Amino acid sequence: MAEITASLVKELRERTGAGMMECKKALTQNNGDIDAAAEWLRKQGLAKADKKSSRVAAEGRIALAQDGGKAVLVEVNSETDFVANDSNFKAFAEAVAQAALSSGATDVDTLKATRVASGETVEEARAAAVAKLGENIQVRRMVRVDSAHTVGAYVHGGKIGVLVELAGGNADLARGLAMHIAAMNPPYNKAADVPAEFIAKEKEIELAKMSEKDKAKPADILEKIITGKINKIINEVTLYGQPYVLDGDKTVEAVVKAAGADVIGFSRLVVGEGIEKVQEDYLAEVAKAMQV
Repeated sequence: MAEITASLVKELRERTGAGMMECKKALTQNNGDIDAAAEWLRKQGLAKADKKSSRVAAEGRIALAQDGGKAVLVEVNSETDFVANDSNFKAFAEAVAQAALSSGATDVDTLKATRVASGETVEEARAAAVAKLGENIQVRRMVRVDSAHTVGAYVHGGKIGVLVELAGGNADLARGLAMHIAAMNPPYNKAADVPAEFIAKEKEIELAKMSEKDKAKPADILEKIITGKINKIINEVTLYGQPYVLDGDKTVEAVVKAAGADVIGFSRLVVGEGIEKVQEDYLAEVAKAMQV
């Protein structure tokens, strides 16, 4: 068997990012052949990734990559916030976002087959990250904008990401709108985008809340009262109707129109949205993060 030297272990560590003992074992298993050892580690990583794939991954990060009017947000999940804040995890998430941007991928399945800067596919890099960090890691969602218009992007604390497509205006306004959407989470863009079913349901609710005295008022007056209440609700659930977070004296609509602009649309991603989280204490979270 070839001698397993410290320099050989060091070279394999730098090449694969695996731990020292794993690298030594890989070289021993493969008679000191560094290429075979690297491949062995990759296969071990895939096996570990498959084993951990059923574990809930509801933490993680939103990663952003942008080049002018082209921008992507990618949600990459981990099991714990401890790992989500690890530098290796952050680097993986950023690499995935860059791969999404440069490849033109529009969905996660396509993205997984694209290659990151190191030459691995996203799926191979994910498996390596699982082996290194010891948790289930998943590339869950992505959104993309390819536009000739201004695209505003904002990520808050790695947990909330927003893309806004703006016709007219400028980059500062687009970013300000992205910040607003991150903070206020409007379900809809403009009043015209609010579904008729939603409005009908709200009318039903408002009518049920009214006193018998109000209900007895003439039909035209009753309609005005209901319409006023519904308009208020519509303002609350639309971007255009909300007070602008950077200037509370004006609505978003007023700010956008004053700039001669128009919001074409927006996307908002929140880490773990829709995933049922498993509650664990801090010690259990640390213990899990330390598993190999």
